[in-house]
Amino acid sequence: MRLNGKKSWILLPFLLGLLFVVNLGLGSVNIPPGAILSILTGHESANPVWHDIVWDFRMTKALTCLLAGSALSIAGLQMQTLFRNALAGPDVLGLSSGASLAVSLVFMSQAAGLHLFSTPGPWTVAGTASLGCFGVFFIVILIAQRLRDNTSLLIIGLMLGAATSSLVSVLQFLSKPEEQQSYMLWTFGSLGRLNWTEIKVLTIILVSAGLMTLFSTKALNGWLLGDHYAQSIGINLNRSRFIILFSTSVLTGGVTAFCGPIAFVGLAVPHLTKLIVKTHNHKILIPAVAVAGAALMLFCDIMTQLPGQAYVLPINAITAMIGAPVVIWIIIKAKRLAV
Repeated sequence: MRLNGKKSWILLPFLLGLLFVVNLGLGSVNIPPGAILSILTGHESANPVWHDIVWDFRMTKALTCLLAGSALSIAGLQMQTLFRNALAGPDVLGLSSGASLAVSLVFMSQAAGLHLFSTPGPWTVAGTASLGCFGVFFIVILIAQRLRDNTSLLIIGLMLGAATSSLVSVLQFLSKPEEQQSYMLWTFGSLGRLNWTEIKVLTIILVSAGLMTLFSTKALNGWLLGDHYAQSIGINLNRSRFIILFSTSVLTGGVTAFCGPIAFVGLAVPHLTKLIVKTHNHKILIPAVAVAGAALMLFCDIMTQLPGQAYVLPINAITAMIGAPVVIWIIIKAKRLAV
């Protein structure tokens, strides 16, 4: 295992800044770059509407890309390290499936005979998705206390995801078409729905979990070489595993709650980052993966913008288009699935 990183990762912040600027300049309304710069520096623009478009839509969407991409990528890195499996992603524990089940109960509650909400608001959906994520996390933690084997825990997480997905399918079969449509739109993922208040809440949640991850770098480096090595360097296996699972759940749950289930980013970004950053040291990998994930999410959002059109493609369509070839490449190249 090489723990000496190279300076090539310094290119990532430059790429991130470039994509951020490009993202702000794209949209159905053509705003000159000079006007965008004037708005960002606090000056008056030629068209007052441009100010609202830049600050209340484009800036919030770009910041959401930064937060979601970073969080999912860090979560994916932690899962691949903990399970020592190159195909482990942030949703490997069934967290996204738990959120999907909870949100499906919001949109399709009549099918379950609950009649919970007539017109659920954004905060209702976000809160329910969070409860669904942490409900699955609570089950996983209870099981983890009885299991010492991470591979078995991985399989159980996948089975929990399959079970919750089957319940969602039953609700979809029993619900009305308009209820199914509302739920399906949520599953496509969205980066442009958040206002400034929601971004502040999401930032607090994700930064807190991200700091928890940074404090776990020694444990992550130890887990990478196996349970026995981690224990030999003084790592408390149960406590470190709980912290890693908890921070991953917060990162994944926060993004899923506010943006919907976004696929492939957390799975693909750690591998793409390691092509640039030739190291396995998590003190370098964690910030590098966070920057790379934010950059990839900005790039995916740029790709959803249809030139001259008032609508955008679903973000999951683009992330799958980019992430799926990476997964295929991993399977073909690797002689085994362990990291």
